[in-house]
Amino acid sequence: MRRFRPGDEVYGDLGTADGAFAEYVSEDLVETRPASLTFEQAAAVPLAGQTALKRLRDVGNLQPGQHVLVNGASEGVGTFAVQIAKSSGATVTGVCRTRNVELVASLGADHAIDYTADGFTGTGTRYDLVLDLVGNHSLTAFRRALTSGGTIVLSGGGVSGGSSLVGPIWLMIRVKLLAPFVRDRLLVLTTAQDREILAALRHLAESGGFTPVIDRVYSLDEVPDAVRYVETEHARAKVVTTV
Repeated sequence: MRRFRPGDEVYGDLGTADGAFAEYVSEDLVETRPASLTFEQAAAVPLAGQTALKRLRDVGNLQPGQHVLVNGASEGVGTFAVQIAKSSGATVTGVCRTRNVELVASLGADHAIDYTADGFTGTGTRYDLVLDLVGNHSLTAFRRALTSGGTIVLSGGGVSGGSSLVGPIWLMIRVKLLAPFVRDRLLVLTTAQDREILAALRHLAESGGFTPVIDRVYSLDEVPDAVRYVETEHARAKVVTTV
């Protein structure tokens, strides 16, 4: 039995299907569009929103009252993570570059740290849950910022004290090797598509738990420009293409 009919408004993710900017996708990978979001906002949710919610809720076991650090808070996943953690009752610190401090604060972060001016690993502040979306610190540095028995969740990212390839890979290998021998929870996850997560995100959006942040919107014939803009690494939050 089909879940949707022609004309239903849905949002979703291509999953492991080949290609991108596709017109058709299996209904197993879509969910009813959040009524509170525009089509452009809904398009910004699936991949980044799923990543943020799964890391915080399912993996990090986020609880009200916890202190949460999001490293990469102004990026696509980070903007969702800050809002979801805050709506869950956590005290949230977001780490970003200088020009994005005001943006991260506007998302509800209790503290926004400019990583070009201030480090977060040597301040003495401890976090119950660290979500790393960048990979620009060593595992030792992250553990210094963690409460005893706290949780570090790595979600890919860029450089960690080495080349753009070796850095994050070595960081993840160290996590796998060290995890059985420490009290801290050190976790590395990959993104998987999940219709239940899409439904949870819909409920969160409709209850005011988050509002997608869109940097720029491009038309379909401007897709090459959109890709070039994202590849400059200056994009904030999400870039959306309309059809």
